[in-house]
Parts: sequence; C-alpha cells; structure tokens
Amino acid sequence: MIGRLQGVVIDKQAPDLLVDVQGVGYEVLVSLSTFFAVPDKGETVILHTHFVVREDVQQLYGFAQLAERTMFRHLIKVNGVGPKMALAILSGMSASEFAICVHNNDVGTLVKLPGVGKKTAERLVIEMRDRVGDIDGEVTSGGAVTPKPDLTQEAESALIALGYKPQDAAKMVSRAAGDDISSAEQLIRAALKSMVSK
Repeated sequence: MIGRLQGVVIDKQAPDLLVDVQGVGYEVLVSLSTFFAVPDKGETVILHTHFVVREDVQQLYGFAQLAERTMFRHLIKVNGVGPKMALAILSGMSASEFAICVHNNDVGTLVKLPGVGKKTAERLVIEMRDRVGDIDGEVTSGGAVTPKPDLTQEAESALIALGYKPQDAAKMVSRAAGDDISSAEQLIRAALKSMVSK
C-alpha cells in the first residue's frame, strides 16, 4: 500500500496530478482542496495517499492534509459511496464543513453536491455521525463580475471532471464570478461554495 508520496509536480490539471518520485511518475487524483494547496509545476509536494485496487482499476488518491484523507476513508465505508463520490464531496466542501453538515443533519446542503441524492445524503448523515469529530466550519463568499474567458473555461472543465453537468458547471461559474477572482482555482472554489451555501 502507498501511504505517502514526496516528489516533484510534473503536471497539474484538476483533479489530476502527475508526481515524479525519483524517476517514477505517479498519477494521483486529488480533491480541489488539495489541488489548491499543491505548489506549481517543478516544485516539491508531499501527499498523504490512499490506494484503491479493484478488478478493473488501480487508482491513487492524494490529500494535502491527513485529516482530509481520514475523512475520505470514512466516506468510502458508507454504503453507496465510492472513491469518486467521496472525492467530489471533499471537493465541494472541506472536511470541517462536511462534519458540520453531519452534526446539523443538513441533508439539504449535501444533496447540492454532484452525485449525492436525498437517500445518499440521509445515509451520510446517519452513518457518519459517529465518525466525525467536533470541527469548526469555514465561511467564504463570492462576488458578481465576469472573469477572463480562459479562467472560466478551466473552472468549468474542473467542475465537469468532478461530476457536474456542463450546463450546471457554466451556471455555477457565472454565479461565482467576482472582482476578487484572479485565478481558476479561486473561481472553482467560489463556484463550489456558492453551490453549497445556496
């Protein structure tokens, strides 16, 4: 099992990373929270990892924070929640925000995440209640001005890769645009926050 990687970022395109570890390139899927924390190409990164092996796929998932990997591992134990959905959940909200949703029985917020229906959201609240600790939430907000086209396209592509429909991704990006948006990462984060807080 691969539990940790330290290497150089070779390629970075949400939600995928390519990390060179002494000449071996590891393809790693990451949440957007981790993607935002990863340094630029050519720089060194340390990731806590979870390796999934199935009949048809072997996939490495990476996390900047140990707490996020722990939450990911709890999530994939929930009936009906696979690694892809767990990653989408942790891309749509932080581990602490998810914990608050569980504590508050906030099914309404969870169903706004891609691939999470009402039954799955209710199951998450019930099964995760004993697994999440008391964690404070984070609050952010967005503005209302259109960003540069290339940022918009990059943000929409990342949201589509996470499971949102193209038309929904476009609406989310448009709603989240603001004066203070200067990168695709900020735009993606704002789009996800606006969807969760809506």
